[in-house]
Amino acid sequence: MADLFSSSDIPDPKGKAPRPLADRLRPQTLAEVIGQKQVLGPDAPLGVMLAAGALSSIIFWGPPGVGKTTIARLLADETDLHFIQISAIFSGVPELRKVFEAAKMRRQNGQGTLLFVDEIHRFNKAQQDSFLPHMEDGTILLVGATTENPSFELNAAVLSRAQVMVLTRLSPEDLEDLTLRAEDELGKPLPLTEAARHALYEMADGDGRTLLNLIEQVSAWTVKEPLDAEQLGKRLMRRAAKYDKSGDEHYNLISALHKSVRGSDPDAALYWFNRMLEGGEDPRYLARRLLRMAVEDIQLADPQAHTIALHAWETYERLGSPEGELALAQAVVYLALAPKSNAVYTAYKASREAARKTGSEPPPHHILNAPTKLMAEQGYGAGYAYDHDAEDGFSGQNYFPDSLPRTQFYKPVERGFERELSKRVSYFDKLREERKKSGKT
Repeated sequence: MADLFSSSDIPDPKGKAPRPLADRLRPQTLAEVIGQKQVLGPDAPLGVMLAAGALSSIIFWGPPGVGKTTIARLLADETDLHFIQISAIFSGVPELRKVFEAAKMRRQNGQGTLLFVDEIHRFNKAQQDSFLPHMEDGTILLVGATTENPSFELNAAVLSRAQVMVLTRLSPEDLEDLTLRAEDELGKPLPLTEAARHALYEMADGDGRTLLNLIEQVSAWTVKEPLDAEQLGKRLMRRAAKYDKSGDEHYNLISALHKSVRGSDPDAALYWFNRMLEGGEDPRYLARRLLRMAVEDIQLADPQAHTIALHAWETYERLGSPEGELALAQAVVYLALAPKSNAVYTAYKASREAARKTGSEPPPHHILNAPTKLMAEQGYGAGYAYDHDAEDGFSGQNYFPDSLPRTQFYKPVERGFERELSKRVSYFDKLREERKKSGKT
């Protein structure tokens, strides 16, 4: 390590270029990798594979800066495979052909190849299919890396031949370990208070590579006293939250918001709502989803929820940002605290399924209109009881097809306004039974 540069990055007499801190701290063995114990531990998938000496093709799925490339490179070292790295962004069919031909030659000479494909999800279907024969005959051991959900972005054929391993954001403890390792390499502690160190970890947002870049900047500063969190914030820009409005983070965060509202937690709901806004989400999308929550999860337990969500959307359209976003936040809180029910949704699905199965059954004749003499002769409208003329304004007649038994699809819950609806359902059921017994239906 004597030929490496200090934190001042002043070139040595040999004229070598300075090496970034992230490169200098790159692990040399899998045991040196910080974090990812769920993959690398002795009883974890990769640990078990290596112990058994039976490494299969792998897809690493995780956010940037968590070690996907490093682990792939170290896997090649651990298994004596020739390491080849390509990026799906810059490689096409010609490059892939060259890689496969070289791997075949290498295999004939007794050397296996670990092909690491960064951003593998960017390859189209045909390009992904080109890996299959070479994976099957052992020409290559494929290790792909992706930040996108493999279930949606990778071919089923590739997934069936590889094991997906999920790499996670580095925890605060992992980031602290990485910082201590960096300080040891730099030969001095960072000029930060304890609170500022934690602020630095927040800025890194679970990304080890980002943290090392920030540490490299901080270590170069000349300060008289350790900086506090506020001073650090003035000198460094906070890393933008990882959020792709069309990718996994979009769907993960809207799921978190929706489930927080459904779970009646206004604080968590506000947190996810603002996470999406901070990530640049269109407030109109959030307004539409809030209306969906009212319709899907609250329904008639609080009919006002629908109106609140709709008015919040309309208010945003009239006020715009940032004032209009407050109206949406009010709707978030109201919906989270509203009584919940999916009784109408359940009834809708059940009744639609019944309608699908019995779609040719005609209505009973007594509720059909008879605008012509022929229709009247056929019994249309015969025996119809006009409810307004009936006792209690309720005739109790059957409105289902004659061949279909009466079925209760709607079963209101004992929450919110649906308590009152439940009483009405019971009331009409009782009247219906009385009419039936008296022979008036």
